[in-house]
Amino acid sequence: ERIRHADLDAFLLYSGGGAAPRPSRARRADEDVKVVGLRRRIAENLQESKRRIPHFMYADEVDVTSLEQTRAMMNEDRGDNPKLTMLPFLIRAMCLTLADYPQINARFDDEAGIIHRSGAVHMGMATQTENGLAVPVIRDAESRDLWNLAGEILRLADATRSGKATREELYGSNITISSLGPMGGIVSTPVINRPEVAILAVNKVREAVVVVDGEIEIRKMMNLSLSADHRVVDGWDAASFIQDLRKLIENPLRLLSA
Repeated sequence: ERIRHADLDAFLLYSGGGAAPRPSRARRADEDVKVVGLRRRIAENLQESKRRIPHFMYADEVDVTSLEQTRAMMNEDRGDNPKLTMLPFLIRAMCLTLADYPQINARFDDEAGIIHRSGAVHMGMATQTENGLAVPVIRDAESRDLWNLAGEILRLADATRSGKATREELYGSNITISSLGPMGGIVSTPVINRPEVAILAVNKVREAVVVVDGEIEIRKMMNLSLSADHRVVDGWDAASFIQDLRKLIENPLRLLSA
């Protein structure tokens, strides 16, 4: 009347130790893929970045519970504005924080020995396309509000994936943000987009049990991973930047009122 684990064990034992064979899946044919075009440029740029830049990575955990609530409320009343993802909030927070960290919002010409610290924030946005990774640039991101950032993110992403982005839209960033959304993993070590000196990777939002004021709560948590060029950015600077960024992300009122 009932099948137990012992019955299954006995069946496998007396039937030769295995179940019926599964139908075999057709094996893919071997192939050689020539590394050309955009894929070759990506490979060369990343290899040069790792060869010339002494990377170090700093990661920390951020509570995005309040930010996600704020985002949901703003989307309910967005009207004709584009739907807000997490990215515009993070870019806005980065722009506000970078004002105090000019050594991170910079480009390093190591051959000339010059660090160019930019007053404006030209934010690179790592974007996956059919041909590989591209980095369109949100110009003067510090002067844009959340809705404008959201629209520019969509416009640049569509133009990049369709191959319509101009050369000017794909070059000249000072710092890059990279996000894989729900596939963002727990932590990552992004490669710096040379000649920039830092890149921020956004990891996935997950629910976690945390202690808040001595009480156990379920909160929405997210890790931020910052890779930096140790020739230009000290560990203290990277840690301080992430901590100040964290304060804005965890307090949406400060973020929106700044």
